[in-house]
Amino acid sequence: MIAANAQGLQGTVGLHEFCVLANEQVARDTFRLEISSLVAKRIQPGQFMNFAVPGDPTHILRIPLSFSHADAPDSHVTMYYVTVGEGTKRLSSMRTGDISTVVGPCGKGWRLPEDLSGRCLLVSGGIGLAPIAAAAGMLSDAGIAYDVIAGFQTAARIPERLISEMEPLLADDAKIHLATDDGSYGFAGFTTRLMEQLIAEHSYGCVLTCGPEVMMHGIAAICAREGIACQASMERMMGCGFGACGACNIPLVAGGYASCCMDGPVFDAKEVAW
Repeated sequence: MIAANAQGLQGTVGLHEFCVLANEQVARDTFRLEISSLVAKRIQPGQFMNFAVPGDPTHILRIPLSFSHADAPDSHVTMYYVTVGEGTKRLSSMRTGDISTVVGPCGKGWRLPEDLSGRCLLVSGGIGLAPIAAAAGMLSDAGIAYDVIAGFQTAARIPERLISEMEPLLADDAKIHLATDDGSYGFAGFTTRLMEQLIAEHSYGCVLTCGPEVMMHGIAAICAREGIACQASMERMMGCGFGACGACNIPLVAGGYASCCMDGPVFDAKEVAW
């Protein structure tokens, strides 16, 4: 088993071998990947991993993936991803028993809210539901109540397997609200519109969000207006995962840039220059 380590800002970043346990399509262009790897013993909600996908020696960049669940005792990690390019399409062809390497855990993840007044609201767009599921597990373990808004372009893109995996984590009065842009399932419209409705009905003390940047910008604006603390998991092409390539900078309100892979991917939304 590979276990070559290097020190990063968030602690030990390791190069680990992984073995595919399952890799199956669960919605349109959406796959559920389960691996066995020692990275499961250290990764925290909101962090990510960088995967080497075999099949093309000219493809030297790794693929960054967030995770939805990590089982440390069994060394299992579950990810959901969408095939958007050549690398993720090759990833979708990996089969049970295939082996490669992963760099992780990378970055800074979700933080438990401090001085919380009211429950939390988790808002995702598309495959951003995966790290939101990890946040839901974190909040459940801490006994913090929350609701979930999960938005998708259309019903065919909803990963029902992931929804069913999140449902046992919910408290008795918590809900997962599904929305689709085209109105084919659940709430018809954007997650920002649904959020406006929910915050008019409930008191929320924090918002955690992950999804398309235009969506998170809207979520952050609502939070700023309402005085609600907000954390946003940003997305960039994090080629190396430990700050060497400089390709994943995030502009800051205070000026300058932060590294998404080392200072994030989770940021305080008010610090980001949207």
